[in-house]
Amino acid sequence: MTSKLLESDNTVIDLDALLTRRIVTQILWGIFLVSVTVRVAVALYLGDHVDVLPGIFDQVSYDALARRLLGGFGFSFGQNWWPATRAGEPTAHWSFLYTLYIAGVYTLFGAHPLVARLIQAFVVGILHPWLAYRIGRRAFGDTVGLVAAGITALYVYFFYYNGALMTESFYITGILWSFDVAIRLVQMRSTHEPGSGSSGNSRRRRILLWVELGAALGVTVLLRQLFLLFIPFLMLWILWARWRGMGPGAVKSTIAGAVVSGVIVVLMILPWTIRNYQAFDRFVLLNTNAGYAFFWGNHPIYGTNFVGILPSDGPSYYELIPDELLPLDEAALDQALLKRGIGFVVDDPIRYLLLSASRIKEYFKFLPSRQSSAISNIARVGSFGALLPFMLVGLGLSLSRRKQLERSGRWPVVVLMYLFIVVYTGIHLLSWALIRYRVPVDAILVVFAGVSLVDLAAHVGDSSDWGWIAHRKPRP
Repeated sequence: MTSKLLESDNTVIDLDALLTRRIVTQILWGIFLVSVTVRVAVALYLGDHVDVLPGIFDQVSYDALARRLLGGFGFSFGQNWWPATRAGEPTAHWSFLYTLYIAGVYTLFGAHPLVARLIQAFVVGILHPWLAYRIGRRAFGDTVGLVAAGITALYVYFFYYNGALMTESFYITGILWSFDVAIRLVQMRSTHEPGSGSSGNSRRRRILLWVELGAALGVTVLLRQLFLLFIPFLMLWILWARWRGMGPGAVKSTIAGAVVSGVIVVLMILPWTIRNYQAFDRFVLLNTNAGYAFFWGNHPIYGTNFVGILPSDGPSYYELIPDELLPLDEAALDQALLKRGIGFVVDDPIRYLLLSASRIKEYFKFLPSRQSSAISNIARVGSFGALLPFMLVGLGLSLSRRKQLERSGRWPVVVLMYLFIVVYTGIHLLSWALIRYRVPVDAILVVFAGVSLVDLAAHVGDSSDWGWIAHRKPRP
């Protein structure tokens, strides 16, 4: 894609053509500086202690769990803990990988949450906008990629969660890393194309990409097991995109590569599956949270109108658990609650469908609310609320210009972005929807906001015939 504007003398200016590698690098480093500065400021504001703040309560759990781990008590809590874990008993409810990150920081620097926050600020402050740029560039060109990176740097939800001791920031970065590798796999030239290098070198590069994809997927899943549900869709997209670009001959190598990536993911999960079997004497693949979420998210207490957080004047989530299930350990309870949750669906599927539809308003909430704190309202309106119109227009523009995207070879990348938005949203609408769970989707939607903003700039420049997509393939 090229971003073309008209000067006053009607001379067309191709913005992407003007963006040399040096200029792009300079702009990116400027974005990184802003991104890291904002995130460091948030980290310093939150300080060297862990407080209960809107939307980031989980940081209290990760801090407590890391301290218990360092104390030699394993993955457990010293007192009864959310969701229904008894004191001293093993837990698998929380991300093992993120807990190890916090514990590792505490081991090296002492129990200082601020250090963990600052490390996140630097690592994610650079990687998140960089990956947003790479995905945006491959979908719509350098100009849109840079705008997407700039939005990412200043998006309130992103830097607010970045300061919390929670999985969000690393998880979103892991998702974008996985997509970046998958796109590189799809756009890698066939060994039969001129300039593709020797067959052996090309094969080695492809194998390394499949290995990198497995590592990216494994890290992302260890941060939040929910991403396991999207992996089959991602692999099918790779198969479709490679078959589309290289023909049926790519199917066999794609399946083989997917097996390599899959084995790496399994090997990264396996130690925790073994640990869980030893802790609970039953099979638990990774984390014990799906059952709790599905049970609470579809409980008859809602009727057909989902509420993101139960009101304080009603029964608590713990009180909704049937008394006869409370003696069970965490893993057994999780599985029992999943069965109860599925039973809610089977008993009244119409109510389930209406309840799922009602989650849309919670998932896509963008207006301030009296029930929300000042911090939540500022974050909501200052990020998703402000950019939602541009995101929607950008989605519409990309659909309306499919033929140009097809000719430039970028359409498969855009399809991946659509796929993630639809599937990831669908998963939460069918289970439990909170604004926090939508933030990974925002990481993709900001790219479409970039499309809209660049298009708006073109119209401000009085370009009525803006050739915003080049009929050439994206640069690698």
